[in-house]
Amino acid sequence: MSFILRALSKGIDGVLIGACHLGECNYITHGNYQAVNMVLLFKRIMEHMGLNPDRLRIQLMSGSESNVFVETINSFVKRIKEIGPLGKGEGETISGEELNTKIAEISKLVPYIKVMKNEKLCTHLESKDQYEEFFTKEEVEKLLNEVVSYYIDPAKCQACMTCARRCPVDAIISVKGQIHIIDQDKCIKCGTCIQVCPPRFNAITKLVNEAVPPPPPEDQRAVVRKTKEKEVA
Repeated sequence: MSFILRALSKGIDGVLIGACHLGECNYITHGNYQAVNMVLLFKRIMEHMGLNPDRLRIQLMSGSESNVFVETINSFVKRIKEIGPLGKGEGETISGEELNTKIAEISKLVPYIKVMKNEKLCTHLESKDQYEEFFTKEEVEKLLNEVVSYYIDPAKCQACMTCARRCPVDAIISVKGQIHIIDQDKCIKCGTCIQVCPPRFNAITKLVNEAVPPPPPEDQRAVVRKTKEKEVA
């Protein structure tokens, strides 16, 4: 998805992806199934952005099918010319600034989207009849309109380091004896932190479509240790 977004950010009017026929991948991962699912998902995301989903196409072909390659290129170029320049052939014109803002917003959410839709992205669809409704418009609207964030409550964090050690992208700023901070720009919203935070602390909160409170200033991040008396009380 990041490659497609990069192309769109450069003003490319359409993206064509070529892949091997399903079941003929040389690798055990069978990445062409995932590529098909990714395209199906991203077409819905393009609709959410106000872009014509026909600007993105995947074509399954083998290296020996030069005729399919030529036909695909010609038909895709023809379709893109019919649609028109990016942002200007969408019914309602999207300004360059508005489009760049949308692309930047979706780009930041790519890791989150992959985490949330990982199971479906790995599904092996065998029939094109399954393509149209595999990812629904309502599903994608909910995914992008109800984005979650995670926040470490300074009053509860005991700097146990558990969340920082388990974070898969090192998005948690952790200093011994100081309240931990989630770097929201690095966070992929996978939820690992809230899963591993010890229940006795319960320091991490899941926020849905809410602004994340700012972290305390650096000189106010010292942890106030809970005593047993306080815990009993």
